[in-house]
Amino acid sequence: MTVTPESVRQLLSSEDLGSRLRALNQIRQLEPKVGFELIQSAINDSNSRVRYSAVSQFDTLGKQNLELSLNVLRDRLLNDPEPDVQAAAADSLGALKLKDAFEDLQTLYQTTNEWIVKFSIIAALGELGDPRSFDLLAAALACDNELIQTAAISSFGELGDRRAIPLLTPYAQNPDWQLRYRVAQALARLDGEEAKTILATLAKDEVEVVANEAKKALHSL
Repeated sequence: MTVTPESVRQLLSSEDLGSRLRALNQIRQLEPKVGFELIQSAINDSNSRVRYSAVSQFDTLGKQNLELSLNVLRDRLLNDPEPDVQAAAADSLGALKLKDAFEDLQTLYQTTNEWIVKFSIIAALGELGDPRSFDLLAAALACDNELIQTAAISSFGELGDRRAIPLLTPYAQNPDWQLRYRVAQALARLDGEEAKTILATLAKDEVEVVANEAKKALHSL
């Protein structure tokens, strides 16, 4: 069956959950401009799975209208009752580099108890590329959740602020090899003699993938 804007619109208005979810998958087959228009009706759907799928597609469709996307994603970030939807909103805000959302992301990080939301916010800050993120990333790096720490390390690399190097240095000796691996990736983006010194140590890491990542970073600097 051929997917058309009208056929998708009909599925989106269905009372059947499966039909609405199918419609959101079919939106990917339409022109982005059309998809962006259609997806608006799913943003406030009664079912969280539908809202999650709709919000997740804003990372690409949102480019059609960044101002509207900012407003929609802010609303879902701050007001959606489902943490997964809030996390998806953070992801899309980062992907679209909507720096005007920084303060909202910061406020929610400091007030939510949901680790998945915190993780997505910290990961989004790297893509956002806002210099104001530095202090929040430093706080995330010092938290006791290793997944959030991992996201903070990666985001520091994307942010490109070399003040992060001293903060990352202790994690080059962390027992978790995945954290050491992320440190090697981040330092490759930060450059400088201090970064090279740490990478030289990581190039001798007992875990091969960490050592190889550090060696690759050193060759690229």
